[in-house]
Amino acid sequence: MIHQSSSKSTNQAKDVSDGVSSVPEPRKNTRVRKAKSFGYDFQHYIVEGTRNETICQHQYCFNIEGDPKTFREAMASREVHFWKEAIQDEIDFIMYNNTWVLSDLPLGCKASRSKWILKRKMKVDGTIDKYKARLVIQGFRKKEGISIFDTYALVARISTIILLLALAAIHNLMIHQMDVKNAFLDGDMDEEIYLKQPKSFVTPGNEHTVCKLRKSLYSLKQAPKQWHQKFDDVILSTGFAINQDDKCI
Repeated sequence: MIHQSSSKSTNQAKDVSDGVSSVPEPRKNTRVRKAKSFGYDFQHYIVEGTRNETICQHQYCFNIEGDPKTFREAMASREVHFWKEAIQDEIDFIMYNNTWVLSDLPLGCKASRSKWILKRKMKVDGTIDKYKARLVIQGFRKKEGISIFDTYALVARISTIILLLALAAIHNLMIHQMDVKNAFLDGDMDEEIYLKQPKSFVTPGNEHTVCKLRKSLYSLKQAPKQWHQKFDDVILSTGFAINQDDKCI
């Protein structure tokens, strides 16, 4: 009798376990979510403007050339004067900032190439605000652990930002927002990286030398990390302290 009761209880437990395992798992959505894009501000302006404004803006947009993809295209466009001015401004800042020094390329090292990224910054009404030029290094050719090492960059948590905004509202404090011009060009380099002299800006008498980077350039994988480190050093030197729970604060 004892043997039969234990066998019966075992069968009941097995039935219960079978019932639990047969419960279907909830389906997971495999659709890839994409952020909604409502277009540029001037596109909204065209859609929401009056009829006369819409006609004028359509005519203006059709007459605008696309952003040049290369330095040669910029020099051959109708807006070559504006592109030259934007490129010269970028080069002037790079030289003023002592971003690189000319040196011979050491044996066993390779010099990276650079590329100009040219964009128009548009106003809300669709007219051109300014012409922007950025000299970027082809950092994708660099291999992590060989020519580059640390590439991380801390980012403030959104919950911390919300908390700071709430504290400012509670205590009636002013919030100041600022943008650092050419921020990534201010980070000091830890590794030795060499760059070929940009076309049309080769120093006479030093045609066979390369640029040894002293500071970061756009598109370098370690540029965000170097900028964050430089920003921390400057802020800490003025008496501020780092929050230990969120080191971006």
